[in-house]
Amino acid sequence: MPPNSSSAAIYSTTKTNSSSTSLQLQPFSFLWLLLFIVSLHVTILLMARAVPFYNRRTHFPNPVSDPCSSGRIFVYNLPLVFNQELLDNCHELDPWNSRCEALSNGGLGRKATGLSGVVPEELIPAWYWTDQFAMEVIYHNRILNHKCRTMEPDSATAFYIPFYAGLAVGKYLWSNYTTKDRDRYCEMILDWVRDQPYWNRSDGWDHFTTMGRITWDFRRSKNEDWGSRCIYMPGMRNITRLLIERNPWDYFDVGVPYPSGFHPRSDSDIFQWQYFVRNRQRDTLFCFAGAPRGAVKNDFRGFLLNQCMNASGLCRVVDCAGTRCSNGTSAILETFLDSDFCLQPRGDSFTRRSIFDCMVAGSIPVFFWHRTAYLQYQWFLPNDPKSYSVFIHRDEVKNGTSIQSVLQRYSREEVKKMREKVIEFIPKIIYAKPENGLESIKDAFDVAIDGVLKRNKEHEQPGYKWK
Repeated sequence: MPPNSSSAAIYSTTKTNSSSTSLQLQPFSFLWLLLFIVSLHVTILLMARAVPFYNRRTHFPNPVSDPCSSGRIFVYNLPLVFNQELLDNCHELDPWNSRCEALSNGGLGRKATGLSGVVPEELIPAWYWTDQFAMEVIYHNRILNHKCRTMEPDSATAFYIPFYAGLAVGKYLWSNYTTKDRDRYCEMILDWVRDQPYWNRSDGWDHFTTMGRITWDFRRSKNEDWGSRCIYMPGMRNITRLLIERNPWDYFDVGVPYPSGFHPRSDSDIFQWQYFVRNRQRDTLFCFAGAPRGAVKNDFRGFLLNQCMNASGLCRVVDCAGTRCSNGTSAILETFLDSDFCLQPRGDSFTRRSIFDCMVAGSIPVFFWHRTAYLQYQWFLPNDPKSYSVFIHRDEVKNGTSIQSVLQRYSREEVKKMREKVIEFIPKIIYAKPENGLESIKDAFDVAIDGVLKRNKEHEQPGYKWK
């Protein structure tokens, strides 16, 4: 054996033994590693279970909400005879006076004057002498700029028919016009709409329109009766109709607020106005703005005027006989601002614009008919009538119930709470000035459109389609 053979043999033996030992230890090392990993997983799971679920959820970002999740609106491009030509001929819409000024400024009317010292100076530019029948023009201008308007009818949830039904019929309600005159425009628009493929696809159930007068102006059942028969015409049955007064028993009638004079330019205008009416010093318990109907037997307004005049200075009256309370006076606004409560009987129909003038001023409405507000404007007013208003049945007043006594039973704290509810809902009963709406606050227009889109979404569910 050569001299180095022994060393080589020893090295070879050592290497062989080392490899053998390594191979014997590997299974034990793998087992320990496996046990360590399993125990680590168990520990993590136990720790995770000890963390409350709501804490763990906060680590996940909230998804971005879709402002048009309820759907999109397609606006029909109607022949101009149904809207723009009516505005162009505004001097012909009324048999006595031109309507041009009332319909100017996108339906807001002329800028208000005479309000210095009545409202905050910086808010005067937000006030207009708005006509109560201008709703159609206001809605049309706003909807053209709505964030959920689509130019693709296939993607629409709702189809808007921008027909100025109220302006079209208004002129023909008076004088010696025939029933054919009163029905002509509505017959024309329905003929046009029924030629549209999207109306035929649904029979009109996903369509809506604005009718800027009370529903009874469109519900003539006999030729000798008042108004047109537009709502009773074939084709109108399934169309949702936004009106300033609805028939409570017609699902497709939706009552929306009368336009009032306050048209905020921004969220800041809303907050400032709410602060103003909340902190207003009110020196009168209640008020009434209106005129008696001398030709009406047992006229209820006469009862209210008598009680108000006999209230020993606790009630303030604004006599609206003739045209004293027509658009363009601050007397009513100032009266509402100074009063805790405002009496709201029915008008020529069950509703009256004064309801909204009163509430915008932070005054608490007193109703005598359920149909004056509670069955009219459910989308826009609090669910609990007692939270923001007082109800005294008209028969109780006729039988001698003292309105003053009823209102004096409310404590100052109760009055404050009710007024706060009225102030909270002011944004929902006014129409903002910007054509694309306010920054973050939803006004009456927004509430109405959201409601239409929501009900159309419901119509898409089984059992909702109207055929």
